[in-house]
Amino acid sequence: MIIDTLDNLAQYEAVNPLFKDVVDFLKKNDLAKLEPGKYPIKGTDLFVNISVAKGRTPDAAVLETHRRMIDIQIPIDGPETYGYTPLCRLPELEYNEEKDMTKYGDLMAESFVDCQPGMFAVFFPQDGHAPCITMAPEIKKAIFKVKA
Repeated sequence: MIIDTLDNLAQYEAVNPLFKDVVDFLKKNDLAKLEPGKYPIKGTDLFVNISVAKGRTPDAAVLETHRRMIDIQIPIDGPETYGYTPLCRLPELEYNEEKDMTKYGDLMAESFVDCQPGMFAVFFPQDGHAPCITMAPEIKKAIFKVKA
């Protein structure tokens, strides 16, 4: 997991070759002005989902992991908290191949991190994360899906 400001995102381009394309997309697009929906960047290897999600409390947020994709999550219109538990401490549950997702139901995250607009969180396949924790009724956010 990585938490940092968007000003520093380019410093992480060596982590994955597609991160440079995320940086380029952000230079050319104002996330706040994009309508909710899926925006392809490099086929199925890299795209961004702009979504408006219902705000959740920490105990209602669901931990999830992905095997094929890395998430770069960016809150757009307000702060967002993410629950975190390393995959190695999560039980083995059914993986949904089509959605590239394992959900961990009622399991509470071990720790929490906060992101403000202008920041990002990167979740790798080994990172269990519970998104959309906010006091607001809903949150607009960008989720870049990057092939791992």
